[in-house]
Amino acid sequence: MDEQKLNFILSALKGIEYGSVVITIHNGHITQVDTTEKTRFPAHQENLRVQKTKRSHYRS
Repeated sequence: MDEQKLNFILSALKGIEYGSVVITIHNGHITQVDTTEKTRFPAHQENLRVQKTKRSHYRS
């Protein structure tokens, strides 16, 4: 594996606290690396009540 690609993937993994790294391979070669990072905010007690209501609404 190309050292530059490996370093890029390792850097992407180290830089994410929540999220994903997707490696696309075509004909046995890495052609693309996608990173998705999620940011989580602490919920306040008032917001938790609203979220629980919304979640129960989507359950069948």
